[in-house]
Amino acid sequence: MDNPNLNSLGQNLKTLRMAQGISLSQLASNAGIAKSNLSRIEQGGGNPTIETIWRLAGQLNVPFGDLIAGSHEFVGENGIQVKLVDQGSDDPKVDVYWMSCAANTMKESEAHTHGTTERLTLISGELYIGPKDAMQRLTAGDTYVLKADQPHSYFTKEKPATAILVITYPKQKDVP
Repeated sequence: MDNPNLNSLGQNLKTLRMAQGISLSQLASNAGIAKSNLSRIEQGGGNPTIETIWRLAGQLNVPFGDLIAGSHEFVGENGIQVKLVDQGSDDPKVDVYWMSCAANTMKESEAHTHGTTERLTLISGELYIGPKDAMQRLTAGDTYVLKADQPHSYFTKEKPATAILVITYPKQKDVP
C-alpha cells in the first residue's frame, strides 16, 4: 500500500545518507537496525518506530524533522503520534510538533543528541513527563522543559493528552 508518510521518510533518509557518503550497511549498523529493515524504510515500506527514526536522525546528525519533512500526517505508534508543524532554519535548529497521546499510554524515549532540549506545553488532558526517577504531572496550560539528551518518558493515565512539543537542537560548531 502506498503510504506518503513512509515515502517521504524513505526519500529524505536516502538523500541525507547519500549526501553524507554513508553506506546503507554502515548506517544500519551504527543505528542498530537490520540492513534489510533500513532498505525497506528507504523504499517507503517497513514500519519504523519513532525511536528508530530518532536513532537514524542521530546517526546522520540531523534533526528528527529532517527525516519526516514533507509528511503532512501524524507518525508514531503505540498511542503516541507526532506531526511536524514547522522547522526553523537558524542555528540552533528548532522543530515544532503537534503531539497526541492516547489514554493509558507509556512512551520511553532514548537519549537524543547531546545538548537537545524538549519544551512541551500541554493543550489538553493530563500527561506525566520527565526522567523515570523525576516524572512531573502536567495539566492543560502547563509547560515542562527537559534535557532530551538523557532517557525520558511520557505517559498518560485515563485521559488522553495533546501538546505542542518544541525540540531545540544544539548549535552547530563553527568549522575552522
